[in-house]
Amino acid sequence: MGAKLQVRLTDALNAQTVKAKVTATSWEQAVEVAGMVLVQANLVEPRYIDAMKKTLRKLGPYSVIAPGIAMPHARPEDGVIQTGFSLVTLVNPVTFGNAENDPVDILLAFSASDKERHITALKEISVFLSNDGLMRKVRTANSNDQLLDVIRDFERINN
Repeated sequence: MGAKLQVRLTDALNAQTVKAKVTATSWEQAVEVAGMVLVQANLVEPRYIDAMKKTLRKLGPYSVIAPGIAMPHARPEDGVIQTGFSLVTLVNPVTFGNAENDPVDILLAFSASDKERHITALKEISVFLSNDGLMRKVRTANSNDQLLDVIRDFERINN
């Protein structure tokens, strides 16, 4: 029995939580943008952004989970208000320091309100990220609406 998110991806990744073709010149800037999307959606407190960057500095680029894809996050006690995601694509990829999977052009930041939701969120999102066809569409989406169309495609495929 696979665990499911409490909400569908089309609820979690919506007009408030996606940003296509953002300009960032460093991994720090990219994480800040992805984090600000979470803040503006009232999913995390602003201090969560610093916690994500601090975690990356401390543990290294562990959040770069596949070629070109990073999933920055921090612990629930670092300012999570509720479980959620932000999806940000970059105009130009940035280097996180992960020799195998750099450079990164897709960030899927997430906040989880507890460890159970953290694991559930990772399982659900890994299905989305492992679909090469959808990732190609994410990379070529030039607008937030086009990103949302890709997410809707994922929902149709998996429901």
